[in-house]
Amino acid sequence: MTRARKASTRKSAQRPIEVAVIGGGCASLTAAFELTRPEHNGRYSVTVYQMGWRLGGKGASGRGVADRVEEHGLHLWMGFYENAFRIMRECYDELPPDEGRRFKSWQDAFSPARDVAVADVDGDDWSFWIAHFPPGRGLPGDPLESASPFSIPGYLRQSAMLVAELLRSAESQGSESGKAARALRYGQLATAAAVFEAGDTLVQAMTTWLPQSSTGDANPMLRLVDAIAATAKRILEELVADDIGLRRVWQVIDVILASMRGAMLNGLALDPRGFDALNEYDWREWLSMNGASQQSLDSGFMRAIYDLCFAFEDGDVTRPRLAAGVAMRGAVRMFFTYRGSLFWRMNAGMGDVVFAPLYEVLRKRGVKFEFFHRLHDITLSPDTNSIDALVFDVQARTKDGNEYSPLVDVRGVPSWPALPDYAQLEDGGSKEAAFEMHWDETSVARKKLEAGRDFDLVVLGVSVGVLPFVARELIERSPRWRDMVDHVRTVPTQALQLWLREDVRSLGWNHPPVNLSGFVEPFDTWADMAHLIPEESWTEPVKAIAYFCSVLPDTGPARVTRAFWQSQRAIVRRNAAAFMNNDLRRLWPRAADDRGFHWELLAIEGDGRQRGSRRLDSQYWTANVNPTDRYVLSLPGTIKYRVSPLDLTFDNLTIAGDWTATGLDSGCIESAMISGRLAAHAISRHPPLHDIVGYDHP
Repeated sequence: MTRARKASTRKSAQRPIEVAVIGGGCASLTAAFELTRPEHNGRYSVTVYQMGWRLGGKGASGRGVADRVEEHGLHLWMGFYENAFRIMRECYDELPPDEGRRFKSWQDAFSPARDVAVADVDGDDWSFWIAHFPPGRGLPGDPLESASPFSIPGYLRQSAMLVAELLRSAESQGSESGKAARALRYGQLATAAAVFEAGDTLVQAMTTWLPQSSTGDANPMLRLVDAIAATAKRILEELVADDIGLRRVWQVIDVILASMRGAMLNGLALDPRGFDALNEYDWREWLSMNGASQQSLDSGFMRAIYDLCFAFEDGDVTRPRLAAGVAMRGAVRMFFTYRGSLFWRMNAGMGDVVFAPLYEVLRKRGVKFEFFHRLHDITLSPDTNSIDALVFDVQARTKDGNEYSPLVDVRGVPSWPALPDYAQLEDGGSKEAAFEMHWDETSVARKKLEAGRDFDLVVLGVSVGVLPFVARELIERSPRWRDMVDHVRTVPTQALQLWLREDVRSLGWNHPPVNLSGFVEPFDTWADMAHLIPEESWTEPVKAIAYFCSVLPDTGPARVTRAFWQSQRAIVRRNAAAFMNNDLRRLWPRAADDRGFHWELLAIEGDGRQRGSRRLDSQYWTANVNPTDRYVLSLPGTIKYRVSPLDLTFDNLTIAGDWTATGLDSGCIESAMISGRLAAHAISRHPPLHDIVGYDHP
């Protein structure tokens, strides 16, 4: 039995076990959700301590002018987010009855987003590869079938079948194009496709022959895959020179074949580390080692995946770096295990769809929320084995000590405002305070919580970037924590949101609404968010909403100052103006001409007298440079330094966040919620580990 569980057992007979949850992001609230399930019969009394006035961490959003949704960046859910969707489905089922609530179920709040686009360079111009992904079997969060799909042989099988499908699509595309003189070559493609179509037989042969071979290169199945790949490559390279569609198909086939070849050479099906055996390599480096062509590695398809993961060391787009094992695990989960839809979009802000319902359900369960509590320090006991005290700066107090009420109603959607409600704060609060900013030290009091009196156990859910400032004693005491802080890196990001008076089709986008990545810097990712228009309250007609995001070069000091934050915001604004003047017409040809962007397209609420590029000031952009806002990278050689929530280095503390060891080990909602569930298990043994989908993923 772990020391935290022993403490839990000792306390349970006397009074509820007091759990202090620090931070209000996905991981922290998931831990609180699990610890306060009715099955625990009130065993745990949970208090969430949150800096500022709203929950969400990197997923926080606020309602600004005209009730517009203002996000930290683009947030999309993926169809393989089994843990995240399970939590949200249960949360919506448990919401207090309210006839006026518009989002009564999770399917009211989330919608499938099946059209995905990749931007690619075609000669001197950009072109767009639009893919429609069919509905996946079932819905995310449904009970899993008895036969788990999460195995490397299972993924190899599906890879083989996908190669077969892609080869057949290339054959069909070529036949329909009337290239009769090449019929023999297309026939050879069909033969290759038939071999891969026998996915079960092929994978069984792979896993049977591999252990019998003294070296990977001598594996007969590897030679077969290489022979098929060489044939397909020779044929397709002759055909794709003037056919960008076939070239894209070939690039994906090439990446898949390199992945299969590498899996066989590395013996992943038999390695107990699974994909983690590859994490010392960058993904493109590892694919190149296993035969992927440079053209495929530079393709829009590969760029898009790196862009989606902000996978650039120090925010430098010339230094793409992504741990190969994390990338492989994420890719197979994304493409082979999604359910319902490859992507799901939220029908309001993430704060409205995710954090407001979690807040309401947790309050109904008795969870206490202490807003305006900024963690200042964590101190250790004299023997350094446990947390002795938590020290907070109280940023503001409510009038008469009443509980702060954080939500506002936006036509039946409980939402977080973009600014605190100063009317609730003592003396009106400090309107000069920037409660969520690293450099702001606004404080009306200092509060010290002591172990055994104010808390028994701690869930530390702040970002890894915050730890050097609030957990100095822990880092000094534990070499593992020190290694984690030194090696698990983060990167700043930038985001831009535009509201437009014309729809994107009128501006020249002749495709369905998409989520697009792989585009030009400084904003390589775009999502059409027009579905949010009915959720906002514009008096001027708004016909399109567009979200853009990308990494931001990491040039700042360790401790962010007001001046640095302001300088980074100025850089993002300059980036936005240059992007709109020079690059946006590649997406929307009629939005700009040789003189630049047509600024009158931007919608402005209220005073619309701004002219020219000054209209950009009415839009929303952000530089996410605060330690709490930076994206957590999965760099090669660093994954082994992540600490698991199950690793109780300190008796009465567990950690939670997408920066911990979760089995997914990437910066995403699912990784955060896995971490929160693991933190709850470390304390209570619930949920059982077998119920946490993918945490022990191969």
